[in-house]
Amino acid sequence: MRQINDEAQFLIEMANGNEKPLDYFYNKYSAKVYSTALSYTKNEQDAEEVLQDVFITLFDSASKFKNDASVSTWIYRITINKCLDFLRKKNSLKRKGIFSSLFSKESGEIIIEPVDFVHPGVKMENSEDAKLLFRVMDELTENQKTVFILTQIDGLPQQEVADIMKVSRKSVESLLQRAKATMRIKLEKFYPERGKK
Repeated sequence: MRQINDEAQFLIEMANGNEKPLDYFYNKYSAKVYSTALSYTKNEQDAEEVLQDVFITLFDSASKFKNDASVSTWIYRITINKCLDFLRKKNSLKRKGIFSSLFSKESGEIIIEPVDFVHPGVKMENSEDAKLLFRVMDELTENQKTVFILTQIDGLPQQEVADIMKVSRKSVESLLQRAKATMRIKLEKFYPERGKK
């Protein structure tokens, strides 16, 4: 059991109905939450929706914080769960044909949605490279994608990512290696000349 710090105390206050600490958490963590949500959704409006959902959940679930990890780790867990839930829901709607305009009428294949945003965590000279990176990232498993986003885009240490995902650091290393290997193979299809270097 960790010693109760200021942030854990703020959660106790929120659990008792005090809304004021929510401002503190929003000011400190909203940029990080938004950045992670943007990596998953690739859409600014969707990322904003996830952002709001995370902080509503943070307030509603404050009493569930067990103090077995840091508050920032807990907020990241909520964020990842909300992002994955959001994408599952969106994909489910697509499968039901609600977004039929995304499918090519000729072939019936899904049309790749353009990635038209500038991600604050991705610094690439060529915006086309950034778009392709996010497109290929979507083909990773959920765990590989989470590890890649948290370590490579959000810049978190592997041990912190292990704490967030409740897995060993070795598992994080393994997932990251597999994610990079998968993405390398996919990217080489678009840039065959780079794979020869």
